[in-house]
Amino acid sequence: MRAPLAASVVKVGGSLVAEPGRLQALLTRLVAGGMGPSIVVPGGGPFAEAVRTTQASLGFSDALAHRLALDAMGRMAEILGALEPRLDVAEDEAAIAKSLAAGRIPVWDPAGLKDGHPDIAETWDVTADSLALWLATTLGAPVCRLVKSADAPAGATWLDLARTGLVDAAFPAFAARYSGRIEILGPGADLARAAA
Repeated sequence: MRAPLAASVVKVGGSLVAEPGRLQALLTRLVAGGMGPSIVVPGGGPFAEAVRTTQASLGFSDALAHRLALDAMGRMAEILGALEPRLDVAEDEAAIAKSLAAGRIPVWDPAGLKDGHPDIAETWDVTADSLALWLATTLGAPVCRLVKSADAPAGATWLDLARTGLVDAAFPAFAARYSGRIEILGPGADLARAAA
């Protein structure tokens, strides 16, 4: 069994594209070490929304839409890397480990999942939220943080958050398999204290 990584997983919601100041501040904090060693999982942002719109118009399968949404996450990884050059785009565990060992912050491009994975349904029930938890579980990360454009209501369960759309429908099942801590960081969260 592989030794767990000390790094946390930080999912950066694609909706932060609409909040460029907050997005840049988050990236700066990450590379400055303000959230400790971290692995960034990008949401698909407007690219994933384009996949949803195109699927609704043309009616292609959820499996194809899922693979295109993985591509959308990869393109967002490239954009984050362009916004903050101290980030490394990493497609697999070896590249993630190499980036962390060099004291850098890897941004995960999930291209390796395009051939399918038995733990991951190829539907819209699984978005970058659940994929971040899957990666955190796979790597043994102690914390999985989801940076969102909305705050989670106090006392809400993962099922409540899935019902309201703050997390995807598969998230509660992925959360049940994850032994680490999960945090939702909406606009009301103090990112300076998120690692505490």
